[in-house]
Amino acid sequence: MKKLVIIGLLFLILFFNLYISPVKADSTLELTKDAKSAILIEPTTMTVIYEKNAKEALSPASMTKIMTLILIMESLEKGQITLDEKVQASMRARKITGSKIYLEYQEEMSVDDLLKGIAIGSGNDAAIAMAEKIGGSEENFVNMMNQKAKELGAVNTNFKNCHGLDEEGHYSCAYDIALFGAYLVNTFGEKILRYTSVYEDYLRKETPKPFWLVNTNKLVRFVEGVDGLKSGWTDIAGYCLCATIHRGNIRFISVVMGCSTNNARNQETMQMLNYGLSNFELINIFKKNQPLRKYKDITLGNIEYNIVPSKDINVLVRKGAPKKDVRYDMTIDYQKIKQLENKNIGTLKVYYDNKLISTVSLDIVEEVKKASFIDVCFTVFKEVFLVSK
Repeated sequence: MKKLVIIGLLFLILFFNLYISPVKADSTLELTKDAKSAILIEPTTMTVIYEKNAKEALSPASMTKIMTLILIMESLEKGQITLDEKVQASMRARKITGSKIYLEYQEEMSVDDLLKGIAIGSGNDAAIAMAEKIGGSEENFVNMMNQKAKELGAVNTNFKNCHGLDEEGHYSCAYDIALFGAYLVNTFGEKILRYTSVYEDYLRKETPKPFWLVNTNKLVRFVEGVDGLKSGWTDIAGYCLCATIHRGNIRFISVVMGCSTNNARNQETMQMLNYGLSNFELINIFKKNQPLRKYKDITLGNIEYNIVPSKDINVLVRKGAPKKDVRYDMTIDYQKIKQLENKNIGTLKVYYDNKLISTVSLDIVEEVKKASFIDVCFTVFKEVFLVSK
């Protein structure tokens, strides 16, 4: 078995020697003339393909709601709220200006519908209702937003509200917005994209006052593969858009900030996304939960445990570029396994052309269980019997 595993891994290394090539950003590119700042990334590798003033602090407008959506989705994952749970709108939500779904004071709406109201209709009132539900108050929720931004590695972001209306001290940058968008998509996938990819829907559909939602990101209707994420506009921010496109096995995320018109926003977004699709491809090195090593310990039962990467490991390559070498190092904390842990029991480091491109934790697929004394004796007996035989 060990020989087969080693041979398989050697084959993988030889395969990627043949098929992987590096990405080098072209500093001469000029994909965005109108936008004040912009960025294009591939979200699974976080490779920056193109950027323009990407870390400049600007008003993010309703792209702020990407972070709001992150905290909502995390609350759902933790079981703190449910999609069918009802949320009651406060007077603060009722009185907010800008884009709205026109919540009435004390009106009750499900988390599912409020998610639609935020992701599709960019409802400021829906964002406040959810912020107060999760944080107790919008102020506390905003503290949570800023804390999450720090955890994700934001370089120039400070939130003052959950919706994105202009406010002194409320700012972000294209780099950070792309970072938040990548986290949202990488972590929640179809659970969030099923909202952001919808062009139109209804709220209060079975009531005397149905409300028609139309996505403020028009690209989801007119461009194949665009399934999010969030547009924004205010007088100060100008026209902004964090967009994502998925075709085949590859996804890109782009951000433009401070465009002068809606048309410029969409045009420069598509110039970046089309550039990514035309010039790059994604090669998968290891799949999430792909067995990399077997581990067996008679004190943990008579089974082989599969040690696997906790997420996909990819390399973004430029089409037609020369091929380079891939190697990896794996460290395993066997003491953690003996303590019956099956998450974060080691580290996998993957190198491309002798440069570290990914560090991910290792997990065990199976539940690790302590073997009983009788099971250990039986296993030893079988081993001795088989050997003597």
